[in-house]
Amino acid sequence: MLDFIATLTARLSFALDDPELQASARGLDARVRLACGDAAVDLVFAPDAPTRWSGSTGGVVDVALTAPPMIWEAALARVPPPLHQSFTALQLANPDATVSGDPLRVAQARPALERLLEVLRLVAGPATAGGSPPQPVTRDMGQVIGRYVSLITQEGPCEVFYEAAGSGSPVVFLHTAGADSRQYGALLSDVALARDWTLLAFDCPFHGRSLPPLDWDGGAYRLDGARYASWVTAFLETVVPTPAILVGCSMGAAIALTVAADRPDLLRGIIALEAPLRSSGRRNPYLAHAAVSGGGHNSAYVRGLMSPTSPEAWRRRAAWIYAQGGPGVYTGDLAFYSDEFDGARVAPRIDAGRLPVHLLTGTYDYSATTDDGAALAALMPGSTFHAMPDLGHFPMSENPDLFRPYFARALDAIRAAG
Repeated sequence: MLDFIATLTARLSFALDDPELQASARGLDARVRLACGDAAVDLVFAPDAPTRWSGSTGGVVDVALTAPPMIWEAALARVPPPLHQSFTALQLANPDATVSGDPLRVAQARPALERLLEVLRLVAGPATAGGSPPQPVTRDMGQVIGRYVSLITQEGPCEVFYEAAGSGSPVVFLHTAGADSRQYGALLSDVALARDWTLLAFDCPFHGRSLPPLDWDGGAYRLDGARYASWVTAFLETVVPTPAILVGCSMGAAIALTVAADRPDLLRGIIALEAPLRSSGRRNPYLAHAAVSGGGHNSAYVRGLMSPTSPEAWRRRAAWIYAQGGPGVYTGDLAFYSDEFDGARVAPRIDAGRLPVHLLTGTYDYSATTDDGAALAALMPGSTFHAMPDLGHFPMSENPDLFRPYFARALDAIRAAG
């Protein structure tokens, strides 16, 4: 049985010296309680003083994370199981843990608390994926060329940035909500993939290097399925000369399924990564809020969706993209992904007997779960579904070497289908 106080206090001196935790807590003024039954430890974050901790004094706290011993034991293990890997996983997806406090204060503390749980585990050693280590992949970013193209979309002309590499049949990548095509840098720079395929990835308008249209009025950005589909189909019709394999992750997977249902003539097949059935509840008011740092909060919010066994350097990069999103873009995208999209309505309209459909989902993803992937596959006879152990919501960017064999097999299956 976990000795909560002894375990926590033994690790805190190490954790509080972590440079990333200190950077994440800059300006934070909050008392945070970590509690297990009657045992608790308080951490005091102050803007002008080092973070300190003490045994709980029973006073008022701003944020409290409370869980029974078995949950804390799992969360602090070197390799925590799914739903225990992060502060946000415990808050949103683990029914045995409770986060209490003013939701605004929780949002302000989220970057520090995400990193705190990560670094408390590091004392036990780095988390690594089970099985054989993935084969190293040869990459060359110099093979990736970027350019702009004017697309005629539902809302008029848009100047859209895209990257391309390789030669062969086209493979088009669609990024996740609030992000951009940098998520696919490891695949675009993959030397072996570029020998066989033309790899393309574009930033949707308002994302990454694709600016808002000049006639945008500056109001709140909000994405819906029709608008999103017009961007994707315009890119396919304008840039891609032959039917493409469409690869989307999360929000990108949702629209890939939509395009497969409505415009199969543009496609050779789809590979849907982390595809949702329904992903209600992903939006919250603090993704775009005047009292919360959007870059810090949103990058922490998505970091909680990643696998703890994914290399730390890759996880940092994957989260960094979210730290640079335009104001309100992430929550605006979730209006489509979390509020509108319904896989149970879209998937039955896809003829997977004619158009190859492959679904891949990481086991640590609590936004679009492996149960979602299996349910979607059941609605599309002829499709395939594979769970990916030790991967999370951003497999192509959080651990591209581990992800690559799953992706390569799906590509090969589509090529073999003709």
